Amino acid sequence: MSGSADRLPRLLALVPYLMSHPGAQVGEVAEVFGLSEKQLIDDLQLVWMCGLPGHTPGDLIDVSWDGGEIIIDNADTIARPLRLGIDEASALLVALRMLAATPELADLPGDALPRVVAKLERAAGEGAATVSSQVAVDVDAAPDALPRVRAGLNAGRRLSLRYYVPGRDQVTPREVDPMRVMVVDGRTYLEGWCYRAEAMRLFRLDRVLGVDVLDVPADPPAEAEPIDVTRGVFRPSPTDELVELEVSAAGRWVAEYYPCEEVTELGEGRLKIVLRARDEDWILKLALRLGDTGRVVSPPAMAETVRGAAESALALYAHQS
Repeated sequence: MSGSADRLPRLLALVPYLMSHPGAQVGEVAEVFGLSEKQLIDDLQLVWMCGLPGHTPGDLIDVSWDGGEIIIDNADTIARPLRLGIDEASALLVALRMLAATPELADLPGDALPRVVAKLERAAGEGAATVSSQVAVDVDAAPDALPRVRAGLNAGRRLSLRYYVPGRDQVTPREVDPMRVMVVDGRTYLEGWCYRAEAMRLFRLDRVLGVDVLDVPADPPAEAEPIDVTRGVFRPSPTDELVELEVSAAGRWVAEYYPCEEVTELGEGRLKIVLRARDEDWILKLALRLGDTGRVVSPPAMAETVRGAAESALALYAHQS
């Protein structure tokens, strides 16, 4: 652990260790942390410049290593165990419960996740447990779709799907060699080689209207590789409608989060963004999410739809208030 990327977590572990081992020798500590003595001394020199805001001598950690014996003082704040806030602990508990509900872990033996959740609830206190328990975690899936998909995946068999495509309001037949089931942004997807598209595809299970496991071995071609979903599952098609947005500096995240056809600086942090919308519902949700940090410029019909939806939402809010 000598690289710069490892240095911060190492320092955060080093200071409490030295506080609990007064008078530890340089050589001993270097061996514990897998460092050379020179690397350890470099870390100690950095620790000597750290402390609380203010940066006066009374705010900084006092550390010395004359004669090989390490003496550290004025580091009580970092020596205390860190505690998660209620919001941090609640978010972590919700994430763990969602992880426990993912299809990949549904059949795993053991109770590791429930035990982790229980320990975190005890450590975080009653407030975090109460808040997180009020959040329902539900994995979307059409009835019987997930068990049938998993059966085909486990047996290595091709699947026959009836799949609803909302952008075209059509139900299409698909034959798919399943490769994995995963959860992205709270929704469950089947990833596999689609013979209709002759490409890898993701299928939302809540849009699967029927699944049959075929008596045909799944045999995806060599070019079938997992889809990178780190930036979301949306992959624009050349047939999707082009939509032009104007966003303020606070809405620039759209250009970073979604695939764009064109991005133009307009000055003062504003952008013109041209992207392809998979369907009207998707762009409507995006526009409402942007709020006053962005607007749909074209096509005019889409801009009018967004305007009408926004006015209806505001009218409902005004009525309730």
